[in-house]
Amino acid sequence: MNKPIRYFTQLFLLFLFISHPFTAQQKFNPDTVKAKKFDIGKMWTFEHAPVDYFYETYGFKPTKEWLDHARLSTLRFGGGCSSGFISEDGLLLTNHHCVDFIAQRIQREGENIPRDGFYAATLEEERRVPNLSVTQLVLIVDVTDEIVSAINKGKTDKEKVELKNAKIQELQDKYSKETGLICSVTSLYHGGKYSLYGVKRYNDVRAVIFMERIVGLYGGDPDNYTYPRYNSDFAVLRVYDDNGKPLKTNNFFKMDLDGPDIDEVLFVLGYPGTTNRLKTIAQLEYNRDITYRNNTFQSNGMVKIYEEMMKLYPERADIYRGLMFGPANTAKRQSGFIANLFDPYLMARKKAFENDIKKIVMNDPEKKKKYGHIWDAIAKTRKELAVHAGERAAFARLNNSQFFAMAFDLVELANQMKLPEDQRTDPFKGERLNTTINGIYPASFDLPLEKKKLAMITDFIKLNLGNDNPIVKKYFGSLSGDKLVEQLLKDSKLSDKEYVLALAKGNPDEILKSNDPFIKYYVETRDARLKYQAEATEIMNTETVLEDQLGLLIFEIFGTSIAPDATGTFRISDGIIAGYEYNGTIAPPITTFYGLYDRHYSHQKKWPWDLPARWLNYGGLDLSAQNNFVGTFDTVGGSSGSPIINKNAQYVGILHDGNMEGLSNDFIYTTEKNRSIALSSQAIYQIVKYIVKADRIVKEMENGKISE
Repeated sequence: MNKPIRYFTQLFLLFLFISHPFTAQQKFNPDTVKAKKFDIGKMWTFEHAPVDYFYETYGFKPTKEWLDHARLSTLRFGGGCSSGFISEDGLLLTNHHCVDFIAQRIQREGENIPRDGFYAATLEEERRVPNLSVTQLVLIVDVTDEIVSAINKGKTDKEKVELKNAKIQELQDKYSKETGLICSVTSLYHGGKYSLYGVKRYNDVRAVIFMERIVGLYGGDPDNYTYPRYNSDFAVLRVYDDNGKPLKTNNFFKMDLDGPDIDEVLFVLGYPGTTNRLKTIAQLEYNRDITYRNNTFQSNGMVKIYEEMMKLYPERADIYRGLMFGPANTAKRQSGFIANLFDPYLMARKKAFENDIKKIVMNDPEKKKKYGHIWDAIAKTRKELAVHAGERAAFARLNNSQFFAMAFDLVELANQMKLPEDQRTDPFKGERLNTTINGIYPASFDLPLEKKKLAMITDFIKLNLGNDNPIVKKYFGSLSGDKLVEQLLKDSKLSDKEYVLALAKGNPDEILKSNDPFIKYYVETRDARLKYQAEATEIMNTETVLEDQLGLLIFEIFGTSIAPDATGTFRISDGIIAGYEYNGTIAPPITTFYGLYDRHYSHQKKWPWDLPARWLNYGGLDLSAQNNFVGTFDTVGGSSGSPIINKNAQYVGILHDGNMEGLSNDFIYTTEKNRSIALSSQAIYQIVKYIVKADRIVKEMENGKISE
């Protein structure tokens, strides 16, 4: 382990023992720790919904009609969130944080939607959001046999992967053509099962209510992944049909305007992104020590930079604050991943699960012969991947620096333009070539910001290569920080748009012979990058085959009695509302509007807890009404905006976050303190009625349809 990696690891160990004192002081024998029934989680697929388990646990057995209605009432929102219909006229709810970044698409001159919010007082005033669509899952087909059969025809790992991908493409094309749907195949249980999903896309989605950013993201980064919580994290939109009329649908969730009951079973419906619960210990440790480390280094760096820029340029604070939200969220999440992967008790539970499977295999001669090699083989692939992981990270397109990003794009352009057009990749052919060239220089270029980002990225390169690496010595010498930035920019003209475009449109040899330090860096490292990427692809082909074998084994042992990892596809998760111990006390299961106003005044009405003016004249708002609540639901990123319903299929809340204790959810599901955070339907109704004063939407929520 090189010094930068070791130092970074030590920092996170310190973070772990500071932030997880209970775990750090626990005394337990790792050899006696046992895996628990739901360690792999409860993100159930609809094609294998555990209705018998639901009945045994809650006394409720969903029918096929109930499940179909729930599926068709839930939507994938945009590229990475969930949502649900709440009226027969296409009205839907999703999270504010799923629309915050697209508010500018509907904003008109003189408006400030992030500051003031938006409400379409009439149906005619609802604004179509450009480049926004929602999809509805209408077809599910088990295609496991076809794909496994194709894989088994391969003689090498590369051949197996190629045959699998070819069969997947064939099936997707076949079903898309036959049904007119957008069809895609998803691997479940890491290759134990394969499902083809067909979705219907709606491209006309219009804004109805957007909350002010300050209340939609209430508490900002300090409150992110924490609870008790008071976010009004919701947005109201409407889907329109191909004729420009509000979509008529029989599938929607009637809102329960009183919110959920604490003692009732609830279900979260949505599209959780990805988890790594069926990954081996070797894979998890690689993620912890390399992948998450690199992600956290850059996201933490970006947060620090934006904080500095807000102090230096207070007139641009709102812009930097908006830009900071994404990296701040990533930094907190991935720091939590790392801390939990250093947690000895959680890792002991993961090892217990892996060892349980190994014992089953080793005690069965047939299984041992077929699967006994898997864990050592995956450990070997991860060890091989780690050898040049630093170079792959350092020589890649470094997106957090416009200087490095432009240089990477210029070098790729030059190398592509040296080839005959029929040998170039698509972005460098025909009409797309001009678009590629014109996109090399960014739409906006903030030089003071870019200088700080450049200093961070050079530190990132050093982290991955080490200070003694010849590339580091050649391009950075012994300099760092502002002095290094000053030296690099003295020899570069990449901040000049006309220069960059002229270079891009000129002779490719001029790029490849350039003395610009950023361009030279990528010219010199390109061959190594391509070599190490090719090596990684070959290694991953081997690991993909091993994962497919492991998936088949796990499915052979457990079947659908356990849930597969999240794959960005439709899932249902069960749970109950429950508080938990935290910070030496107990978190309440449900918060109220009293707490929201206490937060506002306790923080002296300062950002990010200051409330907009209209919230201070709240009229008939019931301050004792439910606000946020927490439950034992199994959710991750992508679950944002998920409808939460009761057994009567009534809408009782909208999922928007998880707590810090739940960041272990990436690799293990626990119920001790892991909680999902949601906004109550009662809170949404109260806000729409008394704060937004959106009478027509209030009536639609009450009646489940547009009022005449």
